[in-house]
Amino acid sequence: MTDMNNYKKNSLSLTGAVALGTGVMIGAGIFALLGQVADLSGTLFPLAFLVGAVISYFSAYTYIKLSNAYPSAGGIAMYLKKAYGPGTITAAGSLLMAFSMVIGQSLVARTFGAYTLQLFDVQKNSIWVPILGVLLLVVAFLINISGNKVIGRSSLMMAVIKIGGLAIFAIGGLWAAGFSFAEALPSSVSGDYTATSYIAALAFTILAYKGFTTITNSGGEIVNPNKNVGRAIMISLFICTLVYLLVALAVSANLSIPEILAAKDFSLAEASKPAFGKYGLWFTVGIAIVATISGVIASMFAVSRMTAMLTEIDLIPHTHFGMPGRLQKHMLIYTMIIAITLTAFFDLTRIASLGAIFYLTMDVILQWGVLKNLRKKINVNVAIVIAAILLDLIVLGAFLWIKVSNDFLVIVVSIVLMFLVFVGERRFLQWKTDEPE
Repeated sequence: MTDMNNYKKNSLSLTGAVALGTGVMIGAGIFALLGQVADLSGTLFPLAFLVGAVISYFSAYTYIKLSNAYPSAGGIAMYLKKAYGPGTITAAGSLLMAFSMVIGQSLVARTFGAYTLQLFDVQKNSIWVPILGVLLLVVAFLINISGNKVIGRSSLMMAVIKIGGLAIFAIGGLWAAGFSFAEALPSSVSGDYTATSYIAALAFTILAYKGFTTITNSGGEIVNPNKNVGRAIMISLFICTLVYLLVALAVSANLSIPEILAAKDFSLAEASKPAFGKYGLWFTVGIAIVATISGVIASMFAVSRMTAMLTEIDLIPHTHFGMPGRLQKHMLIYTMIIAITLTAFFDLTRIASLGAIFYLTMDVILQWGVLKNLRKKINVNVAIVIAAILLDLIVLGAFLWIKVSNDFLVIVVSIVLMFLVFVGERRFLQWKTDEPE
């Protein structure tokens, strides 16, 4: 039995699709990445989230046009197939997207560990950070194998809790700082940061918004997908932009840049202390726990669906290893193993860096494929697609330049993994072609 038979049309409302998108975005975004963004952009980090949103809207345009033309449970994998055909570029691009989603799970898992430990008197680099992250991944796996209904119900509820909680944090933080947006905005620009560094910071903010692509993977299940996939993407991006900007302003109003950097992996928790004291810390950590748990659950669900689709259309290899059950369950297991490995051995900054590089590369591949092969079929505005490609390349180039000087290992790991993905996929597809009927 194919897993595609388990995809139920019209089972996901517009509200449910928005909840799925915001669930992934907010889970990975602001909690995990605010400190990383501030590290590269200084006092301008709130603005970086706004600019990252604008760039994401340019990218989202293409996804919306594709979803209107080809609503499918395959999402990005099917879009790449439409653009490039069933070849190496499609397979490798799809796998890069899948890997970026798995990396996102690790990112959120480490964030869960870092924030949870703020309730206890332990060092920030404690071994308990990866241990708690691994435990979260195991729990998310168990919830995912329990069935789609559990995920659907929890995603909507948790999305409401997260957005409401972060809104309270942001408004309360701004109020505590004098309830003045003028005071929250930087009075001066940090002098120790280059233009390249500012642009590089956008890679992390774009990563914080990439969860909107999750919606496209459920296109075959969304009610009236030709219209609602695009609507869900736009609404999700708008909600997250507003939440991210308000939260960033609240943090900026309550902490100096050195204070943010000292608590880079848990900056929201640190910002709650001067604003609200002990009870504020508990509240913020509680919201972070809800956000990260729901983010991992939603992401694991999405990537298992995507990789199952890739297997069913013969774009990636698969072996059961004697395991019973459906294909998607096997993909959940493989996803969990990779995410656990990253969570255990990489810190938050490196995980986020790998995720940003993989996602931006995949997005350029997709946008270029649409520009080259699908622009007339789906009637895209060529100028918008070109702008999306150029913006991605500028941000990616700046980010790689910064990493060459301060963390060359990330560059090496990215190149090696991408090489293995492209070469491995090429050989697999050649083998499939040569395989006797």
